[in-house]
Amino acid sequence: MDQSGAEEAAMHCHPPEHSSIPSGENSVWSDVSPLLDAACRELRDGELIHGDNFNLFAAMSALEIMDPKMDSGIVCKYYSIDEAVENGVAPVPISSDKTIDVQCTIDIMDHLLACEATWHNGHSLAQTVFSCIYLLRPDRTSSHAILHSYCRVIRATCKAVVSVVSDARTHEEEDLFTMAYGLPLHGDGDEKCLSMLNAVEETIYRQLRACKATSSKKRVSEDIEPLQHNLDLEEDFCKALLCRIRFRKHFFHVLTCMRRPQGRGLELARKHIASCVLELECILNSAEFLRLGAFGTCEDGVEDRTTASGRAPIGFDASLNSRSSAPTPPRAIKILSWEKAVQYFLKLLHDLDIVCSYSLDPSLEGVLRFVVQFQKSKPDLIARAHLQLLLVQDGKLYGRDPIFAVITKAAALPEVTKNHDIQKNEYIVQLGQLVINMLKILCTNAAWQRRKLGKILQDWRVIYVQLEIAFRNEFGSVSSISDDENICVKIFKHILNWVEEQTYWIASRYLMLGFELDLYSPSEYCMVYWYMYVVLIKLAEKTHLRIAVSSGTAKKKGKKKKDSSKEVAKESRIPLPVLFLQCHLCLAEGLSMMLAALRNELMVLQSPSPFNTEHERFIQHFELLQKACVPDNISYLSFKESTTYTRFSTLVMYNYFKNAQRIAKEIKSSFSDDPDRLAEVRRLEQVAEHNGIALNVICRVGALDPSLKVSFEFTHHPYFATAVVKRS
Repeated sequence: MDQSGAEEAAMHCHPPEHSSIPSGENSVWSDVSPLLDAACRELRDGELIHGDNFNLFAAMSALEIMDPKMDSGIVCKYYSIDEAVENGVAPVPISSDKTIDVQCTIDIMDHLLACEATWHNGHSLAQTVFSCIYLLRPDRTSSHAILHSYCRVIRATCKAVVSVVSDARTHEEEDLFTMAYGLPLHGDGDEKCLSMLNAVEETIYRQLRACKATSSKKRVSEDIEPLQHNLDLEEDFCKALLCRIRFRKHFFHVLTCMRRPQGRGLELARKHIASCVLELECILNSAEFLRLGAFGTCEDGVEDRTTASGRAPIGFDASLNSRSSAPTPPRAIKILSWEKAVQYFLKLLHDLDIVCSYSLDPSLEGVLRFVVQFQKSKPDLIARAHLQLLLVQDGKLYGRDPIFAVITKAAALPEVTKNHDIQKNEYIVQLGQLVINMLKILCTNAAWQRRKLGKILQDWRVIYVQLEIAFRNEFGSVSSISDDENICVKIFKHILNWVEEQTYWIASRYLMLGFELDLYSPSEYCMVYWYMYVVLIKLAEKTHLRIAVSSGTAKKKGKKKKDSSKEVAKESRIPLPVLFLQCHLCLAEGLSMMLAALRNELMVLQSPSPFNTEHERFIQHFELLQKACVPDNISYLSFKESTTYTRFSTLVMYNYFKNAQRIAKEIKSSFSDDPDRLAEVRRLEQVAEHNGIALNVICRVGALDPSLKVSFEFTHHPYFATAVVKRS
């Protein structure tokens, strides 16, 4: 600790007058403030206090005293929950004035909502939701029916959320999320939380009806005790409490319904989601009344407050759990504002509703398309965990479809092959596990997903080689193959082609995620689009082969008569999925060639790095693809040979953007019943159109006008850039 740090420590170190840390059998706590004060006077700048055994390694693990981010032993107001309770931090009842008691109860509910949203965003449970002392001492609230039932459902909700994230194993993205640190997540009687909450809801609802009743009915309902004594505020307080209690009830139902096996609870979960959204709207509408009650006027400047009223809540102390919250120093946590918390839950419910509305498509292609589309909205960890557990249950798709049956369907094999004994082959079993792992990876966040996809590429490549060797070993002699073994040959051939197709799909997803994560600099776009182009070529080839084989085109063409020209023309059409890929392919090739021409002719987008060469950056970006040989025989030398001599005259001749625009217009009508893919085609068409115009402008005046500046933006598509041409 240097002198300035010691002085700051002495200035801020104000221990309690009476030490509240109990002495142990072999330890006695002492006040070190005089020692620190003396050190401040004696130490010069740059000097440290250290023991004889202190070394560089120890210095790396040293903690700065009094730094709230580093010093877990920093002086707190209270050292234990019991001490906080004894000092009246979490009173029960909250106030003898029933109006204040109701107001403070609502503030506690609102702050808990903000804490829960903060927890969901990656902070520790101990320092967010369980900073509430009422949750840490569940037995103390038993005399306060509203608070007691609410705290019980909060604990049950936290337990359900921890369970779903732990089961999906997506908590690896944020290790602190599922750590409970011995907190009371499993309170006695929490399994009855809904029945308790329903009883409280019914009581408050009867009170609300009593306030709305006419004067004649009021006489009948005089036995109903009001929430508080100010009858002018009774109705609004009842409404504010009811919407918060009902939201909790419906949200807990959402979590439990979505965990039912094979998606059986999804329809019911959607109804509860709709109810949650309605209750959140009511919660937002109650803010004006609560602020008026708190300040006498609807005061501004409460946007960062964690309660609707703008008041600080009673019964919270985040520092109480700071020593037990993690094996590392506690984090400095800023709780989300109440309004941001409400907006967070609205977004979470929207994402969960998308998961619940999914049709449980039995085709793997449909599953992959849905997951990729779902990820575009950047869903929360909890929504992604629920999606993963829906997709993969008991080693089956949706818990009902065996993975081998899913693979045979994806590989365009006949229905009867899904029960074939070949599924017991060890490499087929390994392939099934790879499919399951891929589905799980696709449900993680973008950064984690890209990292894992890059790593499993080698696994897919290895399984392809192993299947190919097994196929040759088993069916090396074609003449000795029986009729039953012919089915095996067909299965192997289809699956081998599909494995290659899937490998290239993973590679394309890996490359595109780099744009989403902003991993590429403009000077690297050329090599990235070039690599996307070579991957998409292979993907289109394998997709076309699978579709052709599944429809039996190859066999039929050999048997067709010359007079069946219409059938031949029909069969020779390029399938829609291949055209869709070709549109992407043309854009990738066009952009790579355009960027190469800009570099070669106008010396644009050349930014040599003092730290690494272009070759080294190529290896850094595509090392995992290169290790998996995806595609074969592709290297930095291939990239240079393809782009070094590119000129604008070549671009105009081949007109890649015009081809992409033509394909987009051609296939648009085919996606009229698929809004997501139709929107994608329109985005591709816009990129092709704008880049075509930019290319024409550059070709006409680029070399003649040195003031012409070309930049690239992602205004129309997240992965395919649009060229912007301006004069400086």
